[in-house]
Amino acid sequence: MYFAALLARTEDGWEASDTELDDVETLSDLADLAREASPDEDTVLVLIEQEDSWFGVVRVDGEEDPRIYVSDAAAARRSAYGELLLTDELLGREPGADDGPDLDALDLDGTEDGESEEDDEEGAAADAVPHSPVGDSEILDDLGISEKELRALEADDALNTIAEALGASEVLETVR
Repeated sequence: MYFAALLARTEDGWEASDTELDDVETLSDLADLAREASPDEDTVLVLIEQEDSWFGVVRVDGEEDPRIYVSDAAAARRSAYGELLLTDELLGREPGADDGPDLDALDLDGTEDGESEEDDEEGAAADAVPHSPVGDSEILDDLGISEKELRALEADDALNTIAEALGASEVLETVR
């Protein structure tokens, strides 16, 4: 189960709308969705949480590239919505790098006949994504939430805490 909402800053304060991410396939699609929420190119925050295991914040300021923060990359990696946010750049990888095994470098030692090292390979791939925050931890600094405060948030209450700090808890609650 996940929850996603858009918070758009306007002259009159924050406006919230819930959003379905089913039709969003890329980070660009998500940024476009956020931009549609604010015709005046004001700041829009996309807040996403999944089953109290991770949360993410995507900040879109006008036509600038989106800024992203994910509280637990490994937990987000197990989610289709987290996959949207975990770009190669965010994970410190070469864009377009293949995450799969290098077939030329595989040691085919007979395990292909039924024994499986697949679990070991999957574990190694999962370890490549940290069980820690990734992204721009200063994403909300100018809105009153410091890097230290953002990193200290627990996934189960992060979005409410962020909305409260922004003065947007009531509008977020209306779409929750």
